[in-house]
Amino acid sequence: MTPEEHPAPTPQETGGEPLETPQPQETEQPVAGSEPAAGRRPGGDPEMHPDETGGFGEDSDRVPAAEDTAASDELTLARTALAERTLDLQRLQAEYLNYKRRVDRDRELVKQNATFGVLSELLPVLDDIDRAREHGELEGGFKAVAESLERIVHALGLTKFGAKGDEFDPNLHEALMHGHSPEVTTTTVDVVAHAGYRIGERVLRAAKVTVLDPE
Repeated sequence: MTPEEHPAPTPQETGGEPLETPQPQETEQPVAGSEPAAGRRPGGDPEMHPDETGGFGEDSDRVPAAEDTAASDELTLARTALAERTLDLQRLQAEYLNYKRRVDRDRELVKQNATFGVLSELLPVLDDIDRAREHGELEGGFKAVAESLERIVHALGLTKFGAKGDEFDPNLHEALMHGHSPEVTTTTVDVVAHAGYRIGERVLRAAKVTVLDPE
């Protein structure tokens, strides 16, 4: 028989004390009311579960944060570009309005200058009509032509001024001669040699008059 085939001697055969049989170690049970160790939970380490994006933990939040930052930068750039385009549009609109006002003003000025030039040439004719009327020579067909001409120049804005008794105004009257009279308290127009004419506030020709000063 081989050594492995011999049965182990019993205590009685060896004459010694019986051998101790190893007892299974008891597992340490947690005491009621005690807290589990930090970072651990009863039953083992905490399980990791994927979040809504399919990632785990803090590392999964980095990609959405980067995307949000990029979207915010694009929105800021878009708003800046929109503000610049709006300012450009407002600037162009203001320039157009100024240009339109300038063109309208120039057009009106050209029209006024043309009217001013034509009516200036007609003033001697109007003076002849006034003298003919004073002498009673404005009759027949000549009277009709004179009245038609006066209506036309009046429609073009020509206004006649200067009459006996008006207060002298150096901006409207040209004094040809001065006299004195106890009947006036201020310098007053006495005789109108040539009537004055103006277009709106623009004097085309001052009235040529004689005036009386108070004594």
